[in-house]
Amino acid sequence: MSAKPFLKIDHVDKIFPLGKGKEYVALRDVKLEIRENEIVSIIGHSGCGKSTILNLIAGLDTISNGTILLEDKHITAPGPERAVVFQNHSLLPWLTVYQNIEMAVKKVMKELDAKELRDHVTKYIEMVNLDHAKDKYPGEISGGMKQRVGIARALSIEPKVLLMDEPFGALDSLTRANLQDHLMRIQMQTGNTVIIITHDVDEAVLLSDRVIMMTNGPEATIGEILEVNLPRPRKRLELQHNPEYLRCREAIIEFLYSKFAKDDE
Repeated sequence: MSAKPFLKIDHVDKIFPLGKGKEYVALRDVKLEIRENEIVSIIGHSGCGKSTILNLIAGLDTISNGTILLEDKHITAPGPERAVVFQNHSLLPWLTVYQNIEMAVKKVMKELDAKELRDHVTKYIEMVNLDHAKDKYPGEISGGMKQRVGIARALSIEPKVLLMDEPFGALDSLTRANLQDHLMRIQMQTGNTVIIITHDVDEAVLLSDRVIMMTNGPEATIGEILEVNLPRPRKRLELQHNPEYLRCREAIIEFLYSKFAKDDE
């Protein structure tokens, strides 16, 4: 592992102007270093700036103060080395599963010939086990399958960082569990660095190498960072009574509850 961090968030503030000289400080002095191939979850109460951090890393919003570096390069705008999966799959309804993924690949990998393009798209469709649905339209497949298409589309451009903003939040518990398992399997295959925004404590512990716990806003910042020392591959049923899993789960709940209770006093 290199000495330098793969992704570095260095003393970052995010301030939103409200007009009439007023402003809202969403983030204050956020500092974080993320390693290559690491899965990190960011968790906290609503309004703690989780999605704001993700948008800044994605280049979808501007930093007020500080810097974000990916492999020592400043992030100032969106780029193909960072792909985002939102809670809403954002598929184009008039395109098939294959065409939704093909569109992204064509945009980023213009050097591919027709066969290379077809093979590349097929590879990522198969990676999320959707080869049987490749010619179907979004309206013809389930919510979980749509989200798998969104993940395949993001991965198909071969980003260095995969950013996921509560990607499973709108799904039922069984579908969510299935997609979590898919994500862990795929990340082991691809080696992407993955950053996940979540409200779900169990999801954070199951998926992550580290969990970043945010203080409440305004002026939210990183409160604690929890190392999750669980070997991979991880199997959820085997973890339910694992002492390390239980320790991590308890630590996150204690942090979130103490912050919530303190702010309610």
